[in-house]
Order: sequence, then structure tokens, then C-alpha cells
Amino acid sequence: MHPIKLMVNGMPGNMAVKVANHVLADSRFSLVPFSLTGPEILQTSCQVGTLSVTLLRPENRDEILDTIKKEPVMPIMIDYTHPSAVNGNAKTYCDHGFYFVMGTTGGDRKALEDTVRASGISAVIAPNMVKQIVGFQAMMAYAADHFPDLFKGYRLTIQESHQKGKADTSGTAKAMIGYFNRMGIPFTENDIRMIRDPEIQKNELNIPEAYLGGHAWHTYTLTSEDQTARFEFSHNINGRDVYVAGTLDAAVFLAKKAADRSRAEVFNMIDVLSGKR
Repeated sequence: MHPIKLMVNGMPGNMAVKVANHVLADSRFSLVPFSLTGPEILQTSCQVGTLSVTLLRPENRDEILDTIKKEPVMPIMIDYTHPSAVNGNAKTYCDHGFYFVMGTTGGDRKALEDTVRASGISAVIAPNMVKQIVGFQAMMAYAADHFPDLFKGYRLTIQESHQKGKADTSGTAKAMIGYFNRMGIPFTENDIRMIRDPEIQKNELNIPEAYLGGHAWHTYTLTSEDQTARFEFSHNINGRDVYVAGTLDAAVFLAKKAADRSRAEVFNMIDVLSGKR
């Protein structure tokens, strides 16, 4: 079996570089030595292990992508760029015929899915690539489907903490709102407590200092109206390695879809975990 070709976009960003390093070390894959980057990035290349990856700014990417797509096997695109680039990148992938994994949060998610459905390709689009968190979300979805208004009358607080450089509200936290809404709790994205201050993270939340630059701590607290009952769910992730396994599983899933010539379908990480056909 030939290695699956992957092009990891978003270098020199931390998550993109992390994924690229894992790709290089995994015999199932081969890394394409190019990466889409933002207009603000001045460097022209990024070193990943022994490989020098050329960075493609918006003004010089189309010619290279045209060349890449003419190869016998097209790569799967892995996107860990910036929320502001989500929709433009998705259009680029669809226009060129690249299947893609969208790990970047933010952007107009409905427009993102509509772009894929109107194209000739398929994509995995997920606000979180951690398989265990995706499983937790599936359990919450089950509760919302089978026990509507389970927490009606309860007060909900959602607190999410990420590294200072994360520009948007957590996509996972936003996804959780929908489940709680269906379980009877009115709550909006504006009600989320979003923490990006390292001092608060270190002194109030006790996040290890080594992970202030890369973490994802979420807590969902439900309190009854009379304060006699309290339920709390939390998932705390330190570092970025745990996101990589789910990302690469999604790439393998999409490679099979490409081989089967699956077209214009939007998948999520629950589809990946369940092996949806």
C-alpha cells in the first residue's frame, strides 16, 4: 500500500507543525513539502525534521496547487490555519478538487459546509479532533435526543481556557451549547467565559505553566434552581499531541472516500470514529 499523501496547511503555526512532524514519523503517510500560510507571514519556508517545507502565501499558491493536483495521486489537505482563512481555504480546496480535513475552528460554518456540498469533493469538518472528546459529545447528543428538557430550570456556566494566541471562542464549547439548549437550558455563545490571560490560567485555574502556550481546559457546570443539585463535566487537555491522532484518523478515513470516489459529502469526527460508510 502506498503512503497517503498529506499537505499540512497553517505552518509555521504550532498545530500545523506538530501534525507535520507526526506525519513525517508515520509510515502510513508522506508529507507534501508545501504549506498554505497567511499574508502576514514573511518567512518563505519552515523546517519540519529534515524536510524544508515551502510556505505558500495567498498570492502565489494557485500555480503550485495546479501542479500538485496534476500528480497521479492528489494529497489530502489538513487545515490548521486561522479562523479568518477557513472559508477562503475551503473554497480553494474545493475549486482545485482536494479532499480536506478542517481542524481550524471559526469562520462561517454553514457556508463552509455549503461550499463542500456544492463541490465535487468530500471533507471532514470538526470543531475538535480529540477522539475522546468527540465520544463525549456523542453521549451528550444522545442525551439531547432522548431526554429533552433533562436539565430544564437549571443554570449553566461554560468556561473554556486556551492559549493566549487562540483568536476565537472554542468550537467545542459552542457545539456543546446546542446539546444543552435541547436539554432545556437557554444559553448563547455570548454567555461562555473565554479565558486567554496566562495569569488567570496559572493562578486561578492552576494550569501547569509548561502548557500555558498550548492547552484546552473546558468546564460545564449545571446547578438546580434551588442550589441543591450540581452537575459538572470537564475535559482538560495539555499540549497538542492528543489532537494529532484524530486528525490522522480523519485523513485515513478521507483517503478511503477518495479511493471510492465519494463526492460532495460533509463528514464529522463521529463519522470517522464510527467508520461511516
